[in-house]
Amino acid sequence: MSEHKKILISIPEKLLSDVDSIVAKEKTNRSEFVREAMKFYIKEKRKIEIREMMKKGYQEMGKINLEICNECFEADDEQQLSYEQKLAECE
Repeated sequence: MSEHKKILISIPEKLLSDVDSIVAKEKTNRSEFVREAMKFYIKEKRKIEIREMMKKGYQEMGKINLEICNECFEADDEQQLSYEQKLAECE
């Protein structure tokens, strides 16, 4: 069994009342509710952080991909011009 630490927190009466209502419906206790709420909060914060890192990465890669695309377009354009010149010489 994992070790638990006791903490003391202050919360508004309305929030405590809401917690107590949920605890009664779910037949659990305040400690378990707070533990689960904290786990859920941490999990959601991590999701947000990962999304932000992915967003930043996609934006950075978007710039790089655009540069590569432009380079390839220029090379393709040069190849097309060369091809058309050779065709014109054959006529």
